[in-house]
Amino acid sequence: MIRVPVVSQDAKPLMPTKSSRARRWVKEGKAVGKWSDVGIYYVQLLVPKGEETQPVVVGLDPGKSYAGIGVQSAQFTLARFHLILPFGRVKQRMEQRRMLRRSRRSRRINRKVSFKLRNHRQVRFNNRKQSKVPPSIKASRQLELRVVRELSKIFPLTAIVYERVKADVDRTKRKSAKSGKGFSPVMSGQNWAIAQMETIAPVLVREGWQKNGNGTSQIRKHLGLVKDKENKGEAKPETHAVDGVALACGFFVQYSRHITSNTQGYLWRGNVQITDSVFRIVTRLGAVKRGKEYGFFRRQLHFLVPDKSGIRKRKGGTVTPFGFRVGDLVKATKKEQQFVGYIGGFTCTDKSKNVSIYDYSWKRIGQFTPSKVKLLRRSNRLCLA
Repeated sequence: MIRVPVVSQDAKPLMPTKSSRARRWVKEGKAVGKWSDVGIYYVQLLVPKGEETQPVVVGLDPGKSYAGIGVQSAQFTLARFHLILPFGRVKQRMEQRRMLRRSRRSRRINRKVSFKLRNHRQVRFNNRKQSKVPPSIKASRQLELRVVRELSKIFPLTAIVYERVKADVDRTKRKSAKSGKGFSPVMSGQNWAIAQMETIAPVLVREGWQKNGNGTSQIRKHLGLVKDKENKGEAKPETHAVDGVALACGFFVQYSRHITSNTQGYLWRGNVQITDSVFRIVTRLGAVKRGKEYGFFRRQLHFLVPDKSGIRKRKGGTVTPFGFRVGDLVKATKKEQQFVGYIGGFTCTDKSKNVSIYDYSWKRIGQFTPSKVKLLRRSNRLCLA
């Protein structure tokens, strides 16, 4: 049975309730229905109710291109999420920015003069010694952090179970004189994410390589959850969200040592129930790659290469002349069919005026007349399915 999150009059998260009870509250005027930024329907009470809560845990399985999140209580699975991370898109944009920056600097330098007289910018710091998290990894961790923060607004979170993945660097690169171990940007990003999430709720770190029965795979097998390891790129609960649920369930069940006067060994202790729940796919605008390029472009001055007329055309932008912005959730009508999607661009010429609408994977649904497009929600920088 799917549970509906509940918040109090002052937006304090309470225990989720049955969907039938939530509908009755809304019908009787005791609550009002709302939607969170991650696509979860919840109700806000208009009358005082009891504020007793039970443990609710979020399990987070981070990754490079995908991540899984599960929200679990002792008796119900409350929500599951499949996150499509923007790692590839950010990496591509950073490489393009580096290429353009180097080309600008090469054009600025007069190589006919001596080296001392060239227009070089002075060194401000040693850029070979940095502790920053790479932008591509940080963007992925920020998306995970955004989802967890939105969940903390509608669920009374007791803890966050985070799976730390061990990533070794090639020992021939960046060796330390004493340990011989290299610096891992992946683990640095995980440490940054854990520090940020500790401001939301206590974080319980579970090592992904644990073999004492409390590893993610051992908990998943104990609970009878099935994971699809062959098609990890598919957005379905069996790929990554199932690991998030298993991590959250690890808060309620543990594989601990059992010793009596005659026997000794290990037993599973604790109880948890896996139930059906809402499943959402979450990604950033245009984070899914389509062909050679990623579909969403911020405002740029112009295209890098001019057309045959020698004029560089406008490229990108987030504002349209029709009152819509890129990322707005809209409902469009064409030939008596209705489509729901996100504003991704527009065409404004003497012959045609259209807006382009895309789905969550940033695949274009079609072009529509602005008069037949209705705004449902302003952009929150997320795409959901």
